[in-house]
Amino acid sequence: MSDQTRNMALLVLVWIFAGSAALTLLPLSASKANDLGYVSTCPFAPWSTLALLVVAGLIWAVREYLVTRRD
Repeated sequence: MSDQTRNMALLVLVWIFAGSAALTLLPLSASKANDLGYVSTCPFAPWSTLALLVVAGLIWAVREYLVTRRD
């Protein structure tokens, strides 16, 4: 796998996790209200949102390290 392909794949993963984090906060039907006080897509919001953003941030940090690393 080339460096450019690897970096693009990591960037796509960052966008998937960040998009999923935003999706958890959308006001849609769920079995119960979340900790923010409304019914959203994920009843575990905002904690699931935070966890997804942490994962996205970790992947972003790894990607940035790999981009700046010299062979």
